Amino acid sequence: MSKKICKSNQGWEDLAHFCIIKFHEHERYEELTQAGQGMKFLSGMMYRSFWSNTSQFYTEYRQKGRMEPCAIIYDDALGEMNEYDMDKDITIEAILGVIEDMKHTCGEGGNRDKKLWEMATLLEQWLETPNFSELSRKTKVPRISIANSVNGAIDYIKQVLKNNNIDYDPN
Repeated sequence: MSKKICKSNQGWEDLAHFCIIKFHEHERYEELTQAGQGMKFLSGMMYRSFWSNTSQFYTEYRQKGRMEPCAIIYDDALGEMNEYDMDKDITIEAILGVIEDMKHTCGEGGNRDKKLWEMATLLEQWLETPNFSELSRKTKVPRISIANSVNGAIDYIKQVLKNNNIDYDPN
């Protein structure tokens, strides 16, 4: 059923498992199964979970249009060790440093550059809520302004990394 709902999208199996677990935890589980309405309820749950961008399934599995199989999510939980990548760690620290520099204020209390501060602040908020429309509703800032600031911040960070001879792999 979930394969049809997802139109054979690669995450159909994750959707099925997710919804079955949520259905078993639902307060009306016993009532619906005894009345023979369980499959109807489950199919509605699957449809809404897959196609709604505000559902818990969307947030956990499909954020930003990416589908991640359960195996990728559970690998860390199973305790599989990943090799430590020092270059990646250095790059992450450099990016965080650039963001802090963008937000840095002078000793007199004035912002060094208000545009950089705005870009850094909106970038941090976008990292927490990676949906321009949702962030726009929260901050009351127009969606296009948020998109321009976030993209500008990303370009600025890339340029600073390039100027400092720090190689990065965007993947």
